Amino acid sequence: MNAIWKRQPEAVHRLDQVLKKHKSDFISLFRNPPKNVQQHEKIQKASTEGVAIQGQQGTRLLPEQLIREAFILSDLFDIGELAAVELLLAGEHQQPHFPGLTRGLVAVLLYWDGKRCIANSLRALIQSRQGKTWTLELSQELISMTTRFTDDLMEQGLTQKILTLVSHIDLNNEFDKLQRERGLGSEKHRKEVSDLIKECRQSLAESLFVWTCQSPLSKDDTLILISYLEKVTVEADGSLDGVNLSLLMALLYCFDVSFLEQGAEDREDLMHRLPLLAERQYIATIHTRLQESQPWKLPGLQATVRLAWALTLRGISQFSDVTALAEFTEADEAMAELAIADYVFLFLTESVVASENFYQEEFYIRKIHNLVTDFLALMPMKVKQLRNRADEDARMIHMSIQMGNEPPISLRRDLEHLMLLIAELYRKDPFNLELAHEYWCPSEPLQTSTIMGSYLGVAHQRPPQRQVVLSKFVRQMGDLLPSTIYIPYLKMLRGLASGPQCAHYCFSLLKVNGSSHAENIQGAGGSPVSWEHFFHSLMLYHEHLRKDLPSADSVQYRHLPLRGITQKEQDGLIAFLQLTTVIVNWSENARLALCEHPQWTPVVVILGLLQCSIPPVLKAELLETLTAFGRSPEIAASLWQSLEYTQILQTVRSPGQRQAIGIEVELNEIESRCEEYPLTRAFCRLISTLVESSFPANLGAGLRPPGFDPYLQFLRDSVFLRFRTRAYRRAAEKWEVAEVVLEVFYKLLRDYEPQLEDFVDQYVELQGEEIIAYKPPGFNLMYHLLNESPMLELCLSLLEEGVKQLDTYAPFPGKKHLEKAVQYCLALLNLTLQKENIFMDLLRESHLSLIVTPLEQLLQGINPRTKKADHVVNIARYLYHGNSNPELAFESAKILCCISDNSNIQIKLVGDFTHDQSVSQKLMAGFVECLDNEDAEELINPDEELEPEKKRAQIHHETRIHILNLLITSLECSPPSLALYLLGFELKKPVSTTNLQDPGVLGCPRTCLHAILNILEKGTETRNGPTAVRESPHLAELCYQVIYQLCACSDTSGPTMRYLRTSQDFLFTQLQYLPFSIKEHEISTLNQMSWLMKTAAIEMRVTSLNRQRSHTQRLLHLLLDDMPVKPYLADGEGGMEDESRSVSGFLHFDTASKVRRKILNILDSIDFSQDIPEPLQLDFFDWAQIEQVIANCEHKNARGQVVCNVKYVHRVLVAEVNALQGMAAIGQRPLLMEEINTILQYVVERNKMLQCLHAKKHALESWRQLVEIILTACPQDLIQAEDRQLIIRDLLQDVHDKILDDDAAQELMPVVAGAVFTLTAHLSQSVKTEQKQPLALPMAGQSQYALMLDSSFTSSPGSQSISMGFASIGDSSLHIILKKLLDFILKTGGGFQRVRTHLYGSLLYYLQIAQRPDEPDTLEAAKKTMWEHLTAPEDVFSKLQRENMATIESYGAALMEVVCRDACDGHEIGRMLALALLDHIVSVDKQQQWLLYLSNSGYLKVLVDSLADDDLALQSLLTPQPPLLKALYTYESKMAFLTRVAKSQQGALELLRSGVIVRLAQCQVFDMRPETDHQGRMYAMRDPPVFIPAPVERYRQILLPALQLCQVILTSSMAQHLQAAGQVLQFLISHSDTIQAILRCQDVSAGSLQELAFLTGIISKAALPGVLNELDMDVNEGTQMELQGHIGRFQRQCLGLLSRFGGSERLRQFKLQDDNSAGDRVNKRDEIELAMQQICANVMEYCESLMLQSAPSFQHTVCLFTPSLSESTNRDGPRQDTQAPVIPYWHLPGLGIIVYLLKQSTNDFFSYYDSHRQSVNKLQNVEQLPPDEIKELCQSVMPAGVDKISTSQKYVLARRRLVKLINNRAKLLSLCSYIIEICLFILWRHLEHYLLHCTPTDSQDPLLSSRMSFKKGRLQDSFGSEPSLDFSSGLNRVSQHDIEQLQIEATNSFGESLQKKLLDIEGLYSKVRSRYTFIQALVRRIRGLLRISRT
Repeated sequence: MNAIWKRQPEAVHRLDQVLKKHKSDFISLFRNPPKNVQQHEKIQKASTEGVAIQGQQGTRLLPEQLIREAFILSDLFDIGELAAVELLLAGEHQQPHFPGLTRGLVAVLLYWDGKRCIANSLRALIQSRQGKTWTLELSQELISMTTRFTDDLMEQGLTQKILTLVSHIDLNNEFDKLQRERGLGSEKHRKEVSDLIKECRQSLAESLFVWTCQSPLSKDDTLILISYLEKVTVEADGSLDGVNLSLLMALLYCFDVSFLEQGAEDREDLMHRLPLLAERQYIATIHTRLQESQPWKLPGLQATVRLAWALTLRGISQFSDVTALAEFTEADEAMAELAIADYVFLFLTESVVASENFYQEEFYIRKIHNLVTDFLALMPMKVKQLRNRADEDARMIHMSIQMGNEPPISLRRDLEHLMLLIAELYRKDPFNLELAHEYWCPSEPLQTSTIMGSYLGVAHQRPPQRQVVLSKFVRQMGDLLPSTIYIPYLKMLRGLASGPQCAHYCFSLLKVNGSSHAENIQGAGGSPVSWEHFFHSLMLYHEHLRKDLPSADSVQYRHLPLRGITQKEQDGLIAFLQLTTVIVNWSENARLALCEHPQWTPVVVILGLLQCSIPPVLKAELLETLTAFGRSPEIAASLWQSLEYTQILQTVRSPGQRQAIGIEVELNEIESRCEEYPLTRAFCRLISTLVESSFPANLGAGLRPPGFDPYLQFLRDSVFLRFRTRAYRRAAEKWEVAEVVLEVFYKLLRDYEPQLEDFVDQYVELQGEEIIAYKPPGFNLMYHLLNESPMLELCLSLLEEGVKQLDTYAPFPGKKHLEKAVQYCLALLNLTLQKENIFMDLLRESHLSLIVTPLEQLLQGINPRTKKADHVVNIARYLYHGNSNPELAFESAKILCCISDNSNIQIKLVGDFTHDQSVSQKLMAGFVECLDNEDAEELINPDEELEPEKKRAQIHHETRIHILNLLITSLECSPPSLALYLLGFELKKPVSTTNLQDPGVLGCPRTCLHAILNILEKGTETRNGPTAVRESPHLAELCYQVIYQLCACSDTSGPTMRYLRTSQDFLFTQLQYLPFSIKEHEISTLNQMSWLMKTAAIEMRVTSLNRQRSHTQRLLHLLLDDMPVKPYLADGEGGMEDESRSVSGFLHFDTASKVRRKILNILDSIDFSQDIPEPLQLDFFDWAQIEQVIANCEHKNARGQVVCNVKYVHRVLVAEVNALQGMAAIGQRPLLMEEINTILQYVVERNKMLQCLHAKKHALESWRQLVEIILTACPQDLIQAEDRQLIIRDLLQDVHDKILDDDAAQELMPVVAGAVFTLTAHLSQSVKTEQKQPLALPMAGQSQYALMLDSSFTSSPGSQSISMGFASIGDSSLHIILKKLLDFILKTGGGFQRVRTHLYGSLLYYLQIAQRPDEPDTLEAAKKTMWEHLTAPEDVFSKLQRENMATIESYGAALMEVVCRDACDGHEIGRMLALALLDHIVSVDKQQQWLLYLSNSGYLKVLVDSLADDDLALQSLLTPQPPLLKALYTYESKMAFLTRVAKSQQGALELLRSGVIVRLAQCQVFDMRPETDHQGRMYAMRDPPVFIPAPVERYRQILLPALQLCQVILTSSMAQHLQAAGQVLQFLISHSDTIQAILRCQDVSAGSLQELAFLTGIISKAALPGVLNELDMDVNEGTQMELQGHIGRFQRQCLGLLSRFGGSERLRQFKLQDDNSAGDRVNKRDEIELAMQQICANVMEYCESLMLQSAPSFQHTVCLFTPSLSESTNRDGPRQDTQAPVIPYWHLPGLGIIVYLLKQSTNDFFSYYDSHRQSVNKLQNVEQLPPDEIKELCQSVMPAGVDKISTSQKYVLARRRLVKLINNRAKLLSLCSYIIEICLFILWRHLEHYLLHCTPTDSQDPLLSSRMSFKKGRLQDSFGSEPSLDFSSGLNRVSQHDIEQLQIEATNSFGESLQKKLLDIEGLYSKVRSRYTFIQALVRRIRGLLRISRT
């Protein structure tokens, strides 16, 4: 079929093969394989031995039951036993498609379906032949192929076979046979079987008809056909059935010679091919056969054939060269006479034209038209004869009437019959052929052009000669018309006036007739046919009847036969009225001309007559004529007023009137009594027409409340609500009444838009009183449909009755009208659902006291007849009739789709739908059938008027769309939902337990899911991919969406994906065809791909999680391979070698055969550029305002896209135009409307653009999702590392190229930026992983972590890593990526900060690639000399870093500007990332270009100044429940950046200039330190950690960065050290309360210790005597004292810390800490240990600085410690654990602490050293460690889920932990050695002082006093620390005894073992660190001192 009907070129070849294969089937047409004894026996034994079935391997055992059924089938259809078995098995296989039928019944359907297919194929093949009547415009190759094939069939006796089959296959016999064997099922099955059998016969007969149309039959075949027709009979109603009609037409086409007149060029050739002319024998035989006097069963049929033959002979005789046939051609007259004698015209009218199939075939109509016109044109004498005979008869009748006799019986009425035939033939014109045009020869020559045009359009271009003859016939017949033919003549005119052109000619004819024969009006003879005469008569009747009007009292006369109009006159009037109606209907000009004619005034006369008492039938016709006039809006407006005035429907009751009048009375009294309702129907049609064109709101004003209400009330209450209870003589009329009245309701509701003013009572004045005006009719209808009104009940019960009737599948009178009525009911519900929301919203806002209920709730109501809530079920049942009644199914689907939004309703519906098993099955079948529909077709531009076929196809398609939308909305509701039921999921058990199966498996029905998969599967076996994607893109898009939703929803995901994966292999098959690129459906195509990609992403994630490697791998290969696809193994199990092969196998193949990766192809198919409609140039409207209107009319559509509502825009603009006043506006109106059209066109374009962008965004999002899943979720080892990098590189480059294109739409930037971010992150990660791989092989003599890629240590001469440079994709690729990233950042310009946020993230990831990985500090590196360090070759990291920096600098200030601006303002995350980026760039920018730019352009200052704003925000963060932590994060980023700047000397200088520390000193947030209480903290620790840290933690996050910044500035500002220290000191002093609180704090947690560590670090550098001099204040005494006080306090507290952390206290601190946190203990413990050592080191450094700065020489040492060596000198009795400071400030710590610290540190050093060495060893042999240890190491990095990760990942984690440990130990070692050195130094200085220079108090030494005075002298110029530490009192207490005691204790403490240890440390560590023999020297000196003093 594809080859012939869809014109698919590729199908031709396949057709050829198929025809060769099945030729025998066509030759043996319908013959069954014969029965056979051996087969019978074989099948008999099949239950035990099995039997081989065609197309299946091996033998198969058959159950007994099946064998029995097979034998029944075999007898029934008389087919072979094996064939019967195959048929049954096929039935079993197809059973799911036919729910409710057994396999036997399905087999019956399949049997006849097979026959039907053969018959249809035969017809299609013959139709495609080349021939004389038509051409299908197919390729020459195809035509010659089918012509050859069909010629062969014909030679084998096709005609005989067809006719035999047609006569043998008889529906009733077949049904009897089936009935006997129980081969018929439900009504539906019976209907289907009977349809199939009928279609078989029809197609066979049509095959023959089609053949004769194209090429005539041979002589023998013609004779066979004639003998068949002899025996034909008619149907019950006197018409021929379709089969016989086809065969009669076939014979008539055999006799056709008219086609020879056409052209001369191929005429000779055609004449030779025509057996009629070529074979003399042919004519002779046929002629003799037709002359036989033997009558046929149907004389009329014989007459028809004879007439056709006579005309053929006459036609042949016209040809000049056929004299040889003269003897036959002479006989044509006689033949025609025979035909006429047998009433040929009557037969043609009643049996041929009246046949129901006649108007379904264009060539039947053409044939009969040719027959009639040939008769009129070729046999004019015969026509004249008929006319004369008619005149004779008229005279005879006239005479007999005059004489009073009965008219003679034997009169013939041939002319009348001919006229009626013409009337009937042209009355309908379904194909718009306008054949009647040939009867009108234009009298006015002016119009020739148009007329010529139109008859050239007629199929066979007749010479005008013929037209002249025909028009003469029409005109002459009307002259002196005998009364007997008056009515037939009018009827003939009515037929000939059908069509716009014809109606115009007919109108002119009647006009002309009147004027030329004016004097003949009363002339004897005939009654002339003219407008003049007709309207004159109407007026006379009106005059006459008006006088007879009975008075209101004498009502009873109404029923007497009036003397007004006789039956005959009435018939004449009706005929003329019908003629008028036809003309007025077709021709607008005639309508206006008649209406405006001053004498005729048809409307007035007709309305006048309607008030008189005339029979309802005549009134009905008058109303019909009015209806035709009412089609013009101009006339309609006045017609309304006239209707109201004449009170045809009484709307005003006058007080004195007792009796109602008007149409209501007619309906209730006359029509109801007669049981016929023509008048009511005509009235409804009139209202229906009038409502459509105009609608006067003030109808009836002045006499009653204005408005339409009385009419609506009459239609609703009298006509509609009572139509079921009335009696009907003609059953069909009941439904006709329902249809016309519902149509009016439908139109009223369709055109109603709820407005605010409808909901306010409007008052009007009537005869002096105020009354409420009527509401618009639409309002009333809405109100009735939103309540349980009788109207709604009747509608719903109509729906129920309708579906019951349809379920019988039997024809009944009025079926068409019932269907139409039901359609209107459904449409009313639909409109109500669409408008109810606006209606109810407006009602809520208004003050009307009306109550309404949403329709969806009313539909849940109880049905009074069934006592069940089954309204919705009834509506849904219409879907079951989707094939026979597509419109009903469409409306029904639409209603269900509307209702399904609400999930509460869903739950009820599911209950209703599944409540009854059989109903449930039917409903499911209905939905599936609608989705499965084969005829559905998506039309892309449905503007032009469609032919009925196409229209049906479109409706089927729309129905499918609604069902899919229903599924989509329903899936979003919580289960149970309709969708789950329709898609076959469990409703009784949890949804996720469903096990989806193929239809038929385990009794699983065919569900909507199967239907959807089926739609998408079609075409997947061909090259072009799924056909739905091309042919019905919108449908395919929704199908993919449903499947995505099923996979995405957690309940349905499991079952769906299992089913798709195992039974369907859905995703793999579909993804193969990506990308779909069909330019004309770009939007749908993009959305299809989006849903499909999203589904694929889910699938890959799920299969990866479930470790279904082969599935994941298959999809990965499909998407990523750049090799031409090798056919995959069927099951996707590639064995090991397939596993290990890389995705692209990059290095093993010849690279020339590369193909583009599918994932890149998909990206290519998304076009980043977007055409934007040009703004319009408007003449009248203002463009800016129009844009405003468009913006105001935007709304979100169902898919969440913002589009503009075209209807609203239209409404606004039209209202604007209507508001214009004045003449000028009226003149301009057409131009204005045109401009409105242009604007709307623009809006449509704009919407399309928005949707297109949305689709592109959606597709990109999905693509990105898929890429992200491939990179993150799929097992890493499925893609080898180097391929992974190549893939990422390709993706990054392509995506950048597309977005950097100048035409790329900016709306796509955000998505692309997101993708770039992910890709760069993965690139960075994969390059890093690649670098970590070689770590397993330590290189001899090099750092354990030396990179194999580093070219200085070549690993092996041939390794690729050296040549590749940095990563396996090479440096150049990395540079390209960097450049594109920077281009992208610049492309975003000023806007799009969020896009840049992603890009900054990407850039950071990219720059990370060049960062060295964490290397363990193995303490080896220091062995290299300085020279070795300087001359080492540049490693890859530095090289890449240098090149990166060069690239970045090449972009110059433009890039700097963008990044700096983002760092200073904008979105928080953007700021943080920009700061992080700056941080990174500044750290690697050796030239310090960026730093210069920052400070010169003022950005640095802005950043520093913004700290003041941060201060406020941060203060709010310290409340217990903080608002948001954003401010904290940006502050941290900012401080981190400033700290980074401070690390360079230049940067520290710039920061000091910009006053950063001064700013910090001004911040108040640091003074808001939250209090902590011990118990609280301990308790809180047990709470699970939450995301938002506790206030204390938050405070630390604020304070620590500030302290760190101070520390860094102090460290790196060499030149300005004192200035820096001064500022920091100010900072300390301005926050001194906080500082002291921290120094006093007893809390032992990592956080508080870090605070202390930082703080002591700063104090040790800033709170020094020398700094005060630098403070540039002019200090007076008081201030000075205050400052000194602060510094003194800091010093005392610092020294106090020593005893906490240096002495034995320390262990207690640790213990405390251990109780506190059990969770993260390992890491915390490391931190705490480090912090404590750091604090000790800082305090010791401080002591050292104090000693050095305060004492100018050795002699004048400042003593910080008392000469007591017992650990603590607290003389206050036992120690309490109070919060009080540890040492009272008047007590100085003793030297004992220093000694203790020294010993402690020495011991620590060795334990750290061992631990460090062990860790280094472990790191070198990670793979050899026991699993438990590995696990333990991992757990400290990743507390949860260690068991789930792979071994290789465990090793990575373990390595990471070990590196951390090693580095931690290395730091501790350096701190210990530092503490040891300083302790020794301080100990030495103090011992030296006490033992050599100090004079004890008990032996006063003059030196002492002089020294004291000296000190006081220095006070002024050095705010030293001595006075504040009240030295005199301390030192005065040093007695001789103390000094001696010191000497003894010192000698004991500083023993040999300690000295040895210290020297060991120096050997192990310090030598490496190059401070050669410091420890050694000090140890030696201390030893000397002790020895001296001992002596």
